[in-house]
Amino acid sequence: MPRRRLVPLPWLFSFALLSLTLLSGCNRGDHPAQVGKVAPDFTVNDGAHSVHLAGYRGQVVLLNFWASWCAPCIQETPGLEDLHHDRPDLAILGVSIDEDPDAYARFLIRHRVDLTTVRDPAQNAAKLYHTEGWPETYIIDRKGVIRRKIVGDPDWSNPEIRAFLQTM
Repeated sequence: MPRRRLVPLPWLFSFALLSLTLLSGCNRGDHPAQVGKVAPDFTVNDGAHSVHLAGYRGQVVLLNFWASWCAPCIQETPGLEDLHHDRPDLAILGVSIDEDPDAYARFLIRHRVDLTTVRDPAQNAAKLYHTEGWPETYIIDRKGVIRRKIVGDPDWSNPEIRAFLQTM
């Protein structure tokens, strides 16, 4: 009679735990729970600028959460600026979580940022969107409904992203 080989219980438990951990992280992609729901409204005033999301109703909005010290955010900035210049009909709103107003201001100058951005060091707006990683961008339709969430540094010149924005 052949001998059955048993998998050690600690190894099986570790594998199951790793699988659950990896699967739980999958909601940070294109289809989080917020897609299809009305975007949470907010007003952020940093003393120099003010952004009220509801004021952009009727426009397609790219709501981008970022920070000046975030490497993917730095890498993403030229692409967002190019998109901003190529598609002036889009409202691109940057919400920085920078605590240091001087670092924020230097970043805007150094990278020639001319899209609408505001500093929210308390992360009040980001908390409404359950954003904890930077950058995260929400594409919001003209009715104020979140249609897509993009995590990380996308290629804003990507034909798929551009085609998606064209359908909005």
